[in-house]
Amino acid sequence: MRKRITVLASAVLPLLLLLIHLSPPSTPQPLGDPGDWKLKFDDEFNGSSVNKAHWNLNWFGATSTTSTVPVNPNLEVDCYNPKQSAVGGGALKITAVKRNCAGYKYASDLLNTDGHFQFTYGFLEARMYLPGNGTGGIANWPAFWADGQEWPVTGENDVMEGLGGPVSWHFHWGTAAHPQQVGRGPAGNYSGWHTFAADWEPGAITYYYDGVNVGRVTANVTSAPMYLILDYALTNRRGTVRVPSTMSVDYVRVWQHH
Repeated sequence: MRKRITVLASAVLPLLLLLIHLSPPSTPQPLGDPGDWKLKFDDEFNGSSVNKAHWNLNWFGATSTTSTVPVNPNLEVDCYNPKQSAVGGGALKITAVKRNCAGYKYASDLLNTDGHFQFTYGFLEARMYLPGNGTGGIANWPAFWADGQEWPVTGENDVMEGLGGPVSWHFHWGTAAHPQQVGRGPAGNYSGWHTFAADWEPGAITYYYDGVNVGRVTANVTSAPMYLILDYALTNRRGTVRVPSTMSVDYVRVWQHH
């Protein structure tokens, strides 16, 4: 009897292993908001360089070798340079350094999907490593956000930004003459690896950090298409500039309802 069981097991095991090997990998699902989702954008950063079919390596459509001024020149002390972005070990790495760059004392980088991927409504999520400032907060000014084509009329959705200390979410709207914003930050130290997400629905945006609901906007929510942005800015308005310092991104994903 034992021999028959052994023979049966030896025959079945290879079949099971074959079925496991042939089974399609499960589609990633949003953390904190299960539902009927379809994955529309996914960059796992598993290659050896930034996927230029997904990302522009700078701000305002600059070429891959051009340094540009930052998004907030009155607040930032860094320029953006594509040389500060790299992919390796399954992650995007943006490294801020002290180096003269386009008239600024420091160099870092920003990536965006403008012209490659835009979306209206959906669940946007990124798993990121944020360097600490040594006092229980975040170093420098990392951010994961989405922007429209006409700021702030078409909105700005800051899923996460860390202004030299705590992390927070913000939503911007209004006009150029009268910009408006709302936002807040959860308690806790978010240095290290964490997941930041926002569920953008008609009339509401819900924010999730590590799958936990940390805030919600229900007024003035945009319906205009938006594109994704990752950047690691430097500012001396909120504590000491810390360089060299590297922000890492494991993945960026966007889902929409079926």
